[in-house]
Amino acid sequence: MSERTRNALVECGALLYGDFTLASGKKSRYYIDIKKASTDPKVLKLIAEEMSLLLREKGLKVDRIAGVVLGSIPLAVALSLETGIPFIMVRKEKKDHGTTKLIEGVCSKGERVLVVEDVVTSAGSALYAIDVLRNEGMTVENIFSVVDREEGGKQKLEEIGVSLSSLVAATDVLRQ
Repeated sequence: MSERTRNALVECGALLYGDFTLASGKKSRYYIDIKKASTDPKVLKLIAEEMSLLLREKGLKVDRIAGVVLGSIPLAVALSLETGIPFIMVRKEKKDHGTTKLIEGVCSKGERVLVVEDVVTSAGSALYAIDVLRNEGMTVENIFSVVDREEGGKQKLEEIGVSLSSLVAATDVLRQ
């Protein structure tokens, strides 16, 4: 757990209390607004530094960093700038114009890809991105997230052979 990340999320006002509907459709009494954090250059840099450190600590060698449009793109860009590893973007749906690709950026079959996420709850968007990347012949074995809400996403990812590493868990962020 990254105490620096936890403190940065709390200090930038990313932790909100109220009645919220999550992307998964679940209701929650709290919301972690990572977009508030990822649009703050100091917090975004700290997240990239912490993820870069995690990458080194785990000894992971990856060819690409992938972010899912829109929420995790700033994280992928920041981590790419921090590490020098190129990034790609996974679209949620094909556009009906331009290249009509689901993956934007340069990538090749056989490459090892690290997916980055802002918050993992049910892991729905992560599972989607993994499916898209694997269908294009890439290897995905690891996902980094800023926050794991500890609501089953980690277990769903493990079922398909993917390890989730988070900078903080929801229980860490919520402790006052």
